[in-house]
Amino acid sequence: MFDPRTYQAKDGLLENRVILITGASDGIGKALALRCAELGAQVLLHGRNVKKLEAVYDAIDAMEQASRPSIVCMDLERAESAAYTSLADNIAEEFGKLDGLVHNAGILGDRFPLDQYDIVQWQQVMHVNVTTAFALTQILLPLLRKSDDPSVIFTSSGVGREGKAHWGAYAVSKFATEGLSQILANENSHTALRSNCINPGPVKTKMRQAAYPAEDRDKLKTAEDILPAYLYLLGPDSAGVTGQSIDAQ
Repeated sequence: MFDPRTYQAKDGLLENRVILITGASDGIGKALALRCAELGAQVLLHGRNVKKLEAVYDAIDAMEQASRPSIVCMDLERAESAAYTSLADNIAEEFGKLDGLVHNAGILGDRFPLDQYDIVQWQQVMHVNVTTAFALTQILLPLLRKSDDPSVIFTSSGVGREGKAHWGAYAVSKFATEGLSQILANENSHTALRSNCINPGPVKTKMRQAAYPAEDRDKLKTAEDILPAYLYLLGPDSAGVTGQSIDAQ
């Protein structure tokens, strides 16, 4: 049986594909953006820190034959509907389509039991991790449907499949993310659009360190180590694969 974790991306896999990656300024999003650019994609770098985005931009711009990326600076927590509409209009004007959308941005929130969880923070985590992913997907669906092979990837988690104590809003947001992806897949089963979840697993990122501060980080996979599943779902080899939740490691 084919295993996406061992997928070997061929040179030029993502040529002529326009791919938007949220949270592309650091961690998994940054690593994925760099690799997508190496494989020929026109990458749209989303984040809220301009300097970090510019550093990723410069790294891609320095690559031989890579398409110059675009920067999308947008604070998902505070963005209003006009910002989403402006983003869609800009992509439509410059590229006319969108081939890939990777929902990588997210926040952890506190790891408290439910009876101690702050309601305002609960709303914040649910908004950033679920509502903004829904809103961004909805506004970009017309552009995704103009692609011959559109792919949407949502970021899930092991705690989004089995509830565990003290994971609070983050775990609930990931359960919701799994549902959102499945609904999108089912509603578009008659089209070429694919919607899937990826569970990155334990990865050496800032969010992982915040969740497990005492953990030995040297034993964790790096962001670069877990990219095969993402590349598989973004490219043509995964045509017809939809409604799945895949472990990256």
